[in-house]
Amino acid sequence: MPVDPPGLTFPFRGDHPTAPPPEYAKLREHGPARATLPNGHRVWLITRHDDVRAVFADPRFSRAAITAPDAPKLLPVSTGSKSLFVLDPPEHTRVRKLVAAAFTTRRLEHLRPRVAELADGMADRLVAEGPGADLIAHLAEPLPITVICELLGVPSQDRTVFRDWTEIMLSFTAHTPAEIGAAVRSLRGYLSALVEAKREEPDDGLLTVLIRARDEDDLLSTDELLSFGQTMLVAGYHATAAEIVHAVLNLAARPDEVERLRQDPASIPTAVEELLRYSQAGGGVGPVRIATEDVDVGGVRIAAGDAVLPSINAANRDELVFTDAEELDLTRAHNPHVAFGHGIHHCLGAHLGRVELQVVLETLLRRLGAFRPALPAEDLVWRTGTAFARPQTLPLTW
Repeated sequence: MPVDPPGLTFPFRGDHPTAPPPEYAKLREHGPARATLPNGHRVWLITRHDDVRAVFADPRFSRAAITAPDAPKLLPVSTGSKSLFVLDPPEHTRVRKLVAAAFTTRRLEHLRPRVAELADGMADRLVAEGPGADLIAHLAEPLPITVICELLGVPSQDRTVFRDWTEIMLSFTAHTPAEIGAAVRSLRGYLSALVEAKREEPDDGLLTVLIRARDEDDLLSTDELLSFGQTMLVAGYHATAAEIVHAVLNLAARPDEVERLRQDPASIPTAVEELLRYSQAGGGVGPVRIATEDVDVGGVRIAAGDAVLPSINAANRDELVFTDAEELDLTRAHNPHVAFGHGIHHCLGAHLGRVELQVVLETLLRRLGAFRPALPAEDLVWRTGTAFARPQTLPLTW
């Protein structure tokens, strides 16, 4: 495949949202190639595992540069953002250091009993409704948003207030730029009011910690504070919900593996790593970066100012790194997947996502046994044009 193949547009359309599109394998064979985004911007697609890791780790590829109004980007919401997601050092280093203590493996492990308590309570309602109950409404959606709200100190009852805003913000074709802008302003307004309320009545949530860092130590700007809250509510909620759904769908298609895990729950953490590698929950959408100087990647010269889009989904199916990469092997021992990124932007909440996925699978296996979708795969209605691919509903039977 030439580096600038005619008519290559991204995101690709695969045979099914849980399966990678065939273009990934072709691109891994030939290396980086130019593609056109829905907004007409041109990007270099990076699909090989080693190349994706190299781009993630190379400071010559800037995330901050995509916040410029005319920069090539996939998600319009990144325009003008000051979130941790699109900062470069030294700003990224400063902000990440402020919040990193809340996301250590040790601290997040202390949350595991609370996550299990929440999941069990939600499973009670799922079981009470009986076969046909919607996994998304009862567990996949409310669990991660409740956990992130408790971590931040956001009233969990407000999740219905900002759920629609965050869904709109993750759109690349499902909503107009005007609708996305209105959603951003609404969420920022909500967070601004919440911050002021917490100044009057502080608690032990992460937002209160950051408010003190802003007000008492001058370590954080108001824009950075609000952007961090916005990022956590968006990424900490939707990404995990989508991963839960994909994990359940991929497991349910393999009833023998469901039974094996039910009999051996100690193997769930290994299985979760493989489910993360195999997942297509991100829909191929990743963080765009801008080259700040000429850089060679995968035998191709990326010019200064060019945009690159490293594909996590494609990298995690690289046959040169993963034996039988297209097979789901829940016992896979060597699993250097990049589901949570790599380098300085490695997902801050990676271990929290792992804990939630492990707890959800343990709960479903314990409470439901042999679960499976209550509808044929072709009858599931999927959300389209948004950063995380999942069905609108997922009724289960068991």
